[in-house]
Amino acid sequence: MTLVVELPENREAALQAKARAQGMSAEQYAAQVINRDIEDNMASAPAGAPRRHISERIREIMSDVPREEFAKLPKDGARQVDHYVYGLPKRD
Repeated sequence: MTLVVELPENREAALQAKARAQGMSAEQYAAQVINRDIEDNMASAPAGAPRRHISERIREIMSDVPREEFAKLPKDGARQVDHYVYGLPKRD
């Protein structure tokens, strides 16, 4: 397979420098990075497992949380996320 990737000059220079440091061409280095990423993704999912939408995965994880814990969550959590996460004053 042939793949053409357009990179900004600064990214191209960074790619060339990384490749040189590894003693390979930019094409070889890019192929190595892509192959490693694909292998990592394949290793993290069971073989033949269908990909699921992220909302399904979230539902699955959250199904273990007891209802009484959900009841403790603030009702305005999404709207006032900066207050609850960073301690900023609540917005009107």
